[in-house]
Amino acid sequence: MTRYSMGSGEPDGPIFGNQTRKPHTIRHTTAVHLLRAGVDINTIRAWLGHVSLDTTHIYAEVDMEMKAKALASVDIGGLKGPPKQRVLPSLMAFLKAL
Repeated sequence: MTRYSMGSGEPDGPIFGNQTRKPHTIRHTTAVHLLRAGVDINTIRAWLGHVSLDTTHIYAEVDMEMKAKALASVDIGGLKGPPKQRVLPSLMAFLKAL
């Protein structure tokens, strides 16, 4: 397993540095890559062997790359300007009117 997790084959390859190489690291990385590729979270749950989606939601944390991709896909061309704010009388003016 260590041989496959090394990437470049160097003793402390650029992928993991000095971190311990564990099977869970490969599972987590694969799940995150599947999520980024648009695979449904329920499919990832089944692939990981989780019974509950609550367990799988650990992998569903959105990173900055996914946020940028989501924002880029939104069309805001048809939006109007900001809504007009209502002018509310000040509290003191209200109290004086009582």
